[in-house]
Amino acid sequence: MPSVLLVVFVIQLLLHTLNTLIGGDNVNQLLWAIYIRLPTPQSDDARKTLQYGKEAQRLKREMAAVSAQDDFAKWARLRRGHDKAKEQYEKAAASQQSTRQMFNRIMSAVRWLGTQGVNFLINTYFGSTPMFWLPQGWVPYYAEWVLSCPRAPLGSISVNVWGIACGSVIAMLSEAVRATITLKQGEVIEGANKGEKLKMEAISIPPVSKNSKKEL
Repeated sequence: MPSVLLVVFVIQLLLHTLNTLIGGDNVNQLLWAIYIRLPTPQSDDARKTLQYGKEAQRLKREMAAVSAQDDFAKWARLRRGHDKAKEQYEKAAASQQSTRQMFNRIMSAVRWLGTQGVNFLINTYFGSTPMFWLPQGWVPYYAEWVLSCPRAPLGSISVNVWGIACGSVIAMLSEAVRATITLKQGEVIEGANKGEKLKMEAISIPPVSKNSKKEL
């Protein structure tokens, strides 16, 4: 059986990776892309939606290439086909969007159970179990009380405090790595200014006059 210390650390690493580095929305998009490629009814709906969209775009291009004044009959036929394909696409897209929203809610719940849910169960089950003991007299009494919260023996590190410590260290290391990559690449790697070059403002030092006297 793996150590509880290691399990808590891995859970905190997964939480940080999913919520900060990847993002829940990106995970849902990836899972949805995989799901609609499986042999399910939703995959058929997605394929039909894509076909309707391509057909509507094709008819729109053909209709734009035909003059309504010179060949009104052909233009009107293309217009009716385009309107029908567009209506089918909008209905299929609305149905697929409803299905995808339900899929996102289910996947979000599964992610929570697989990360936060497991974290909550571990904190509850091992709440009174010391992760490791501090040397006697190493920290004051009030610090021992805080580090053992909420139910671990006094003088030990509780699973809750260990989880918070792991999450904090992982977050700091992640920020340090991203800052190093940003400085190395010379451009912003995330946020509203993603891809822009870093601007380093030069610090100007006023020249020292030869006739200036040092004040004591």
